[in-house]
Amino acid sequence: MSYLQNIRDMYRMIDEGKVFEALEQYYADEVVVVDGMELPRQGKAAQRQALQEWFGGIAEMHGGGTTGITANEETATTMVESWTEITMKNGDRIKMEEVGVQKWQGDKIVHERFYYSIPS
Repeated sequence: MSYLQNIRDMYRMIDEGKVFEALEQYYADEVVVVDGMELPRQGKAAQRQALQEWFGGIAEMHGGGTTGITANEETATTMVESWTEITMKNGDRIKMEEVGVQKWQGDKIVHERFYYSIPS
C-alpha cells in the first residue's frame, strides 16, 4: 500500500472508534510522538498510555472528523487535518483542531508531530 492508502485506512479506523487497533497496526514499537508542549513520547506503549489518559478525561464526544489527508510518497510523509468536539469530565467543552504529520518507515509510523489549536 502507498503511504496515502495507509494513512487513509488508519483514520478510517479512528473514525470508526478503533483508535487502539489503529495504533497497534500502524505505529512502530519505537515511534516518537511530539504533542504540543509536552516532552516527546518514546514508544508505542507511551503513546497508548497517553491516549488512554486522554480518553479517560472525556465525558462526552460531540463530533469529529477528518478535513484533509495528503502524502508525499517520495519522503514517506503524510499529513492529516482533523477536529474533535468534546466535553471533558471537568465540564469544559472544547473544539480542538489539529494537524498531524507522520514520518513512515515501511508500513509503520516512526515519528509523529501534532500542531493544534483550541479556539476559545
